[in-house]
Amino acid sequence: MADTLLATRSLSKRFGAVQATKDLTLEVAHGELHALIGPNGAGKTTVLNQLSGELTPDRGRIYFDGRSITNLRVHKRAQMGLARSYQITSVFDHLTVRENLSLAIQAHNGHSFRFWRRAGDDPLIRGAIDPAMARVGLEQRSRVPAANLSHGERRQLEVGMALCGRPKMLLLDEPYAGMGPGGTVELTKLIRRLKSEVTILLVEHDMGAVFSLADRITVLVYGQAIASGSPEAIRCDRAVRQAYLGEGDNHHGNAAC
Repeated sequence: MADTLLATRSLSKRFGAVQATKDLTLEVAHGELHALIGPNGAGKTTVLNQLSGELTPDRGRIYFDGRSITNLRVHKRAQMGLARSYQITSVFDHLTVRENLSLAIQAHNGHSFRFWRRAGDDPLIRGAIDPAMARVGLEQRSRVPAANLSHGERRQLEVGMALCGRPKMLLLDEPYAGMGPGGTVELTKLIRRLKSEVTILLVEHDMGAVFSLADRITVLVYGQAIASGSPEAIRCDRAVRQAYLGEGDNHHGNAAC
């Protein structure tokens, strides 16, 4: 695919007797939100760990933005624009939303930390901080310490800090985990807004969110991709319904096929 931003070819990883990833070929196009789903133990986190550089595959290749990154270290991938939010963010509970984002802007722009100056005094940060808060819907919470944020707002802050690096692609690993109904709604709004700005690979168990957000979905079972396609095609794929969604189960919003 000429418009492919991220691709894997025959990606494989074994842990003893467990084949966590097996000959996985995956393609994520520029500008799409691609969801990676599967039952527990399917290998989703192992895939993300290999994409982000935390794990080296036993065999296979990973390509990003036209370049092989199979053996690149985590920070080199981040510099190329491949971001996994928790890897490049560190939320400080005692700092406010504004202060956390200011530090993220400073770090991502390669500025030295001048401890005798407030980060907010830097002209670059002053110009970037308000758009950074607005981007993730936290402008009304700017003076609130991170420790006092709700679970959903903290996720918004973590994503906002990752976005300060202006990534080309964002890897999101189960962002809805532990989220209440209100937080789920707000996070869905945020991810939907971000779809127009950054390519996203989403690993998630919340099927309502997946089917409402994804442009394409790949289904993993025992480390292998058993199907990849549009949400409509995945809903109607018999192998997927048997292995994961549940044959005849309308709980996930299955349409007539």
